[in-house]
Amino acid sequence: MSRYAVTNPATGETLAEYPQISDADLVEAIARAHAATRGWGRSAPLAERSELVRKIGDLHTERRDELAKALVEEMGKPLAQAYGEVDFAADIYRYHAEIAAEELADQPIGLRAGTGTAVIRNAPLGVILGVMPWNFPFYQVARFAGPNLAIGNSVLLKPASQCPRTGELIAQIYTDAGAPSGAFEMIFASAGQIATVIADPRVQGVSLTGSERAGIAVAEQAGRHLKKVVLELGGTDPFIVLSTDDLDAVVADLVAGRLDNSGQSCNAPKRAIVVSELSAAFTEKLVAAMAKVQAADPFSEGCELGPLSSLGAAEGLADQVQRAVDAGGKLLLGGTRDGAFFAPTVITDIPRDTEIFHEEMFGPVALVYEVADEAEAIEVANDTPFGLGSYLYTTDPAQADRVANAIDAGMVFVNCVLADGAELPFGGVKRSGFGREMGRLGATEFVNKKLIRIV
Repeated sequence: MSRYAVTNPATGETLAEYPQISDADLVEAIARAHAATRGWGRSAPLAERSELVRKIGDLHTERRDELAKALVEEMGKPLAQAYGEVDFAADIYRYHAEIAAEELADQPIGLRAGTGTAVIRNAPLGVILGVMPWNFPFYQVARFAGPNLAIGNSVLLKPASQCPRTGELIAQIYTDAGAPSGAFEMIFASAGQIATVIADPRVQGVSLTGSERAGIAVAEQAGRHLKKVVLELGGTDPFIVLSTDDLDAVVADLVAGRLDNSGQSCNAPKRAIVVSELSAAFTEKLVAAMAKVQAADPFSEGCELGPLSSLGAAEGLADQVQRAVDAGGKLLLGGTRDGAFFAPTVITDIPRDTEIFHEEMFGPVALVYEVADEAEAIEVANDTPFGLGSYLYTTDPAQADRVANAIDAGMVFVNCVLADGAELPFGGVKRSGFGREMGRLGATEFVNKKLIRIV
């Protein structure tokens, strides 16, 4: 039996518990979703579906105080960042409402022979399952569910087990926005039940954001049943520094990106890879900047760093830090925890031939590696099983283009961090997964690109 509960990581207090969905209720939820996509999803005009998505975004804005509070209590997100997440989610819904008519319009094909016409029609696939993470409960749902509703797909959504309250609030927003029965179904399901959902022939696709282990399990199940799948599984994103006119600003960017969401962001810069002529000064400034940040009550004014999502997460991170030091890494700052609160941490020189070098550290830990030149920076950056995001700092435009092309990642941000946008596609390569969400690429991930040829 899965336990869906709201446990405040800052205090350890369990605020609410929610029952797991019964097998019988799950069967009914799938049936409602299937009926909705067969009915409303195909018959409702695109303008009506787009208007629903826009209303959902507007309700996020109207209820931002309640939604932000739930984020802080469920996973410890600092309050200012919680408001930022809610606002970003609202923007994603509005974006997909705005572009749906253009992105889902028929695409004529010029015929090389014969008479008549041919078009590609972006038709709904059917019921799509979303398995969501705990670190961005509103944002992740927006980038998955928003475009699927615009397409006409029905959504079955499984929130993270520690985020049932945000799931409940999202479901209420969809209802209040006018979503028809079955178009959006929240399911507090177990792993075994999710396997049953994937196997159901009425379910046509799965989107998961989460751990590598969860992604492997879902991809295996989806492959067995020939279901389309989109996976986003995290990363060890490099932060390459080759040249700069303002080292303090570069360090500030790394700190902001690394500590965002208390370090629990899949595409956060995690590995600073710095050329030798800048490395000593960069590391000194980084340690000083990280030392100024203190973990605090996430509801407190000006809080930059809250607790990790759970006591278990903090204990796991502490184990990783210790293994990094045992492997030969140099601990320059932090490495300590107080309950679920983890101190800002800086580690340098973890040997590349160790297991911990290749692991993702999900928390306020910055890793630093010194390299001789551009070529070695690329080599170290790509020496990872992951390939989600990456960051590059250089004053040379030609070098920026050259290095960006050489990095094995789904996203490259040059001279900036925290520059995500609703219009920018999000996703990775290698063991960071496949497929894209957000942007125009994400708008049509789960469609039937149906050829209609008429003579």
